[in-house]
Amino acid sequence: MIHCIKMTGLISADLRMSVEKMISAVVDVLSLKLPSIYLYGSVSLGDFKLGWSDIDVLVLTKEQITEKQANELLYLRQTLLVKEPDNPYYRSFEGGILTLDAFINKTPDRVVYWGTSGQKITDSYNYDSFSLCVLKENGILLYGDDVRDGIHMPTYDNLKNDVKNHLNSIRQYAYLTGKSLYSFGWLFDISRCIYTLRTGKIIAKTAAGEWALQNGICPVSETLEFALKVRNSPLLYKTDKSVLEYAGTINDDVMKYADVLENELRENDNGE
Repeated sequence: MIHCIKMTGLISADLRMSVEKMISAVVDVLSLKLPSIYLYGSVSLGDFKLGWSDIDVLVLTKEQITEKQANELLYLRQTLLVKEPDNPYYRSFEGGILTLDAFINKTPDRVVYWGTSGQKITDSYNYDSFSLCVLKENGILLYGDDVRDGIHMPTYDNLKNDVKNHLNSIRQYAYLTGKSLYSFGWLFDISRCIYTLRTGKIIAKTAAGEWALQNGICPVSETLEFALKVRNSPLLYKTDKSVLEYAGTINDDVMKYADVLENELRENDNGE
């Protein structure tokens, strides 16, 4: 049975119904593999924004899924959309389906991966320490046995290493921001990285942006303030040409804020 009661209050009725239908469809394919299915990320942190956020799911099975099952699951999002073409949620589901053993030990497996740009059957699944912390502390068990006791909590060093990796990604990919609402997302990522360095904890991206503003951490506060306005009402701004044009001009502001993150990392390293 899907543990839908644990989602009450965190998400809207429409989203909850879509989650239940998706999980039921996954269980129909994998019931004999005894899956444990989790909801994590922005939804479990109470920070889901339709038009911006993903619906992050993780499916861990006792045994390797078969090739037939993998192929059934691969385009499950599209299958459900055919039945409900006006559903705004199915295309937002992202995550991995693999064995618990492969997830814990990072060993090769038959993995179904759903991402923003598509889906694939692969042999591995990368899961950073930020996601792992949210899974352990805030993840919602939707189906099956709770197997998180066997998953180790990331250390502070694990988190700091992923902050460094994220800074490298920002330097590489955010140098020229595109005309997309997601360009504002770099500011929230930086805010959360700084929060994690200072506290050793993970918070929702919106909360991280608000925290950075309240504490005067962001050197481009007006840009971050505008980004928060967009994040809180993405459907209102997603087709606003002036907002999209502005998003394509904030690369210098993102880099200035990334400088703050780099200084935080340097001071953290020197303090050890």
